[in-house]
Amino acid sequence: MARKNGNTNLTELLLECMAQPDPMLSMLEWLCKQLMEAEVTETIGAEKNERNANRTSYRCGYRVRRLDTRMGTMYLMVPKLRSGGYIPFFVTERKRSEAALIQVVQEAFIQGVSTRKMEKLAQSLGIETLSRSQVSEMTKGLNEQVDAFRSRSLEGTRYPVIWADALYEKVRYGGRVVSMAILIVCGVDEHGQREVLAIEPMLEESRESYKQLFESLKERGLKPPFLAISDAHSGLVAAIRESFPGVSWQRCKVHFMRNILAHVTHKEKQTFAGKLKQIWLAPDETTAKKRANALAEEYEKRFPKAIATLKDGLEDSLAFFSFPKLDSRKISSTNMLERLNKEIRRRTRVVGVFPNPDSYLRLVTTYLMEYAEDWSVSRAYISPQSMEALLQNAA
Repeated sequence: MARKNGNTNLTELLLECMAQPDPMLSMLEWLCKQLMEAEVTETIGAEKNERNANRTSYRCGYRVRRLDTRMGTMYLMVPKLRSGGYIPFFVTERKRSEAALIQVVQEAFIQGVSTRKMEKLAQSLGIETLSRSQVSEMTKGLNEQVDAFRSRSLEGTRYPVIWADALYEKVRYGGRVVSMAILIVCGVDEHGQREVLAIEPMLEESRESYKQLFESLKERGLKPPFLAISDAHSGLVAAIRESFPGVSWQRCKVHFMRNILAHVTHKEKQTFAGKLKQIWLAPDETTAKKRANALAEEYEKRFPKAIATLKDGLEDSLAFFSFPKLDSRKISSTNMLERLNKEIRRRTRVVGVFPNPDSYLRLVTTYLMEYAEDWSVSRAYISPQSMEALLQNAA
């Protein structure tokens, strides 16, 4: 009897799939769902809604995950666990960036860059043969995705807060190895969700090159933000203020503290740093300035350069106090981008020297595309209520 019921259910499923625009894709989607549920059950040691004293975790809703297959694109509802992450065994995490990394190896191999090293790396990635046609075919698909992501329209969405920071790697350019920068701009929309807005390569950091980047963002539909966060690079700061008149600029407190501590002796650095941090942990701007003045009085004679640096940049490092509704920990520094850059370097470190600027840009962009997908289904970086209050006050 059980077998008969199973056959009946399968028949109904097949008929339902046949009614879909793509029956094979629908059946594959159903199969993936069953496989995920079975794998999660085995992982936590309990069925859905089952009471079991030996279970190791609990189900905690679902997240959307895009999966590109030869039959087409599916959007899977991947189960989430209360403790510990879960990735389906049939989903290759970071699939695009892995493909981009393989292309870097292939292009370097073809162009004769560090052949022995690249051959060893290729073998570790499972690449047995490298051909020009294979490189061309793989590159074509990724290049289209990269170009579409970097040039997509930003119309219709407001980004009240943006972060800007540069990532540096060694790239072979014009017959020599140079240090190339890629400027990354991220923002949070009116719902507090993070998004990568720009990924732009630069051979030199200048006001003009930064201004061209921000002007291109405006052409794509970016409205002037209320707050821009970056380090104190003079060209970057000038471009922000020139491209977005009236914007508040927050000098990254982490970079600022490093600049100050560079003028403090190693013996007293830890004590000085502990007192210095208290400035940005103050409950309001007035208290922060009082703490800064007290620190200056205590150390001005011993570390005059450190105190002079503090006084010169203090106002710009306290701009976040003008946005009391927003989480000060997240808008007072570029830590969000620093963490992102750190993850990217984990991938780029194995390459060493990139064979050309295109391969560098492709790998970084594809990695950021995957991060953007994860951000779109994760919790808001800044609470939606805070963003709503900010927009209402501005109106």
